[in-house]
Amino acid sequence: MSTELMNEEQLHVVMFPFLAFGHISPFVQLSNKLFSHGVRITFLSAESNISRIRSSLNLNPAVNVIPLQFPNGISNTADLPPHLAANLVHALDLTQPQVKSLLLELKPHYVFFDFAQHWLPKIASQLGIKSVHFSVYSAISDSYITVPSRFSHLEGTNITFEDLKSPPPGYPQNSHVSLKAFEAMDFMFLFKRSGEHLTGYERVLQSLGECSFIVFKTCREIEGPYLEYIEKQFGKPVLLSGPLVPEPSRDVLEEKWSKWLDTFPAKSVILCSFGSETFLNDDQIRELASGLELSGLPFILVLNFPSDLSAQSELERTLPKGFLERVKDRAVVHTGWFQQQLVLKHPSVGCYVCHAGFSSVIEAMVNECQLVLLPFKGDQFFNSKLVANDLEAGVEVNRREEDGYFHKEGVLKALKTLMVEDDREPGKQIRENHMKWSKFLSDKEIQNNFITNLIAQLKSMA
Repeated sequence: MSTELMNEEQLHVVMFPFLAFGHISPFVQLSNKLFSHGVRITFLSAESNISRIRSSLNLNPAVNVIPLQFPNGISNTADLPPHLAANLVHALDLTQPQVKSLLLELKPHYVFFDFAQHWLPKIASQLGIKSVHFSVYSAISDSYITVPSRFSHLEGTNITFEDLKSPPPGYPQNSHVSLKAFEAMDFMFLFKRSGEHLTGYERVLQSLGECSFIVFKTCREIEGPYLEYIEKQFGKPVLLSGPLVPEPSRDVLEEKWSKWLDTFPAKSVILCSFGSETFLNDDQIRELASGLELSGLPFILVLNFPSDLSAQSELERTLPKGFLERVKDRAVVHTGWFQQQLVLKHPSVGCYVCHAGFSSVIEAMVNECQLVLLPFKGDQFFNSKLVANDLEAGVEVNRREEDGYFHKEGVLKALKTLMVEDDREPGKQIRENHMKWSKFLSDKEIQNNFITNLIAQLKSMA
């Protein structure tokens, strides 16, 4: 379709993310950005996710959200214990007839899909629709793990975590990325086969290999070498949406939080939070809490637990004895839903201890909150390395090679580097780099250009 014809016709994109909210959220963010520039959006997901998706789509009724039917009512990873989450991937495969019928009816120009739907490019191609693999992961993560060269030399042999400790052949020479043993072992689930189903690695590789092209929620300024490597590996265009900096929240910070935060000096409070689907074990909670206590700084510690456990009972059981009493004048321990974006924006908050989820990292940088990185799984390990090593804009807590164990002293050292010893190296340089990236991400013209450029490319390639 020519550019001239596209200028006369509204671009139509179908969004079809995986069913975990960590995957749905970036698709929603991109949908909001594209819709604000005149792109027609249709969103596909499980019926029980629809209300939450609608509320996140800027409450815009013009965005069509269509429910898919799933067996047994399972609809997102929050409904399943971790060891059964793979069942959701297989359940997603059963939606193929529904999805094909909907695409035939909707006739969009593009369908943006996620890692699990390896079958979608074939269906889209049969219907004359271009398929776009929209990666919710950073380019550094995908470039290290899910590229053809990763195991091309290991064909016919069993893959071990040792194979993952080093980067794949031809990896960017200026990168010093490698994985510790405990990090590499965390990725071994990608190569586990369940019956006749594809492994996770095979799904991602097939999705990336057979789609029309790939879109990443990043930019060349941040991840240039990794994006170039992916382009060479797959021999197809890699387009960019930019980091998808979140729009300011329309909500107001709850009074209990604003009143408490107002009692502390500017940029003095530490926020420590790891997202709704990261659960720390007993040792991790104990060492983290002790490190925060040793800092002597005010803090908010947000801890979440699996839904089948009593959060309050778990807090009482896992926190160090006497901890809550000792820190009651300068700390709050919270569990459950939390206004993270608004708390990060509060003038008193100056540091964010987090799991290095890409969206969380961006939120912290935009709000000029220093980053202490404590990743626990998957792409978080790579995001942490990107920020701490490539961008030199944060500090990663030191971990033990074999099992990832960290000590309270490691937490304390990272906090002191950014919050106490910030007038000397390396804290001083890290803060300067952090400010540079904060300005870049906060520049609305730059961020808007990422979206307008993406739309122009989509129109020219439709």
